[in-house]
Amino acid sequence: MRMAGLAISTMALLCAADAHAEATLTVMSFNVRYGTAMDGPNHWRHRKDILVETIRRHAPDIIGTQECLEFQAEYIAEKLPEYRWIGIGRDPGGKGEMTAILYKKSILVPIECRHFWLSETPDAPSSKSWDSSLTRITTYVRFHHVATGTFIHCFNTHFDHRGEEARIRSAELMVEQASGIPPDAPVIFIGDFNAAAETSRPWAVFQQAGYQDAWIAAEHREGPPVTWGAFKAPDPEGNRIDWILFRGPLSVRHAETVLYNEDGRYPSDHYPVTAGFVLLKKP
Repeated sequence: MRMAGLAISTMALLCAADAHAEATLTVMSFNVRYGTAMDGPNHWRHRKDILVETIRRHAPDIIGTQECLEFQAEYIAEKLPEYRWIGIGRDPGGKGEMTAILYKKSILVPIECRHFWLSETPDAPSSKSWDSSLTRITTYVRFHHVATGTFIHCFNTHFDHRGEEARIRSAELMVEQASGIPPDAPVIFIGDFNAAAETSRPWAVFQQAGYQDAWIAAEHREGPPVTWGAFKAPDPEGNRIDWILFRGPLSVRHAETVLYNEDGRYPSDHYPVTAGFVLLKKP
């Protein structure tokens, strides 16, 4: 044992102080734009370090990515070794885009993870239904929050960009997939939903199921209510299609649409969004 009596006493005092400290959790949704896209001056090789710097500056505990390819997740984790990632490609053989979840390994421990496809047969890999133009996937992780012992249920998804019915059915499927989670457990939905918040039917499905929108619930908001920017400054007429939704013992202190760029070069064609949660104690 390296601790002497004085060290143990000091540690006890620190633990007592931590017991009264507020437990927080910062979550980010980030459509990173797939790294093989022929984006010219906005190709992955020109913006990958700007994307890493964006994450570093905000230091989220959980990052739900969309359009993430394996080499992109590996690059982020290499440059930011405090993170690990979980994900699988949506296409046959586990190839293609992922809804990978990155997490701070010192704060969260993944206890359970699974993937399901946004289709009528969600457990069938690479399945597609309704009017979806592409195969779509959701990644689920149940985390153990080390400091509080709380289990946090996190779903990260990417809805179809063309199929209106597919987006509605996908929202219903996600609600169904989370229906077995106890109502007093924190549940967080992260994603690029390809639908306008507050006015679309998928957003209404979540609201009717008891999920709150972190942007609306936040005590303080920063940035515009626009999340797709096409590698440019925000268009005030744009929509908020990237959301962080939640239910359970959580409150939201701060929500932000992140506009970080370097000399006009943005990290992606979407702006990442963050929500700063407080983990509420059970009564």
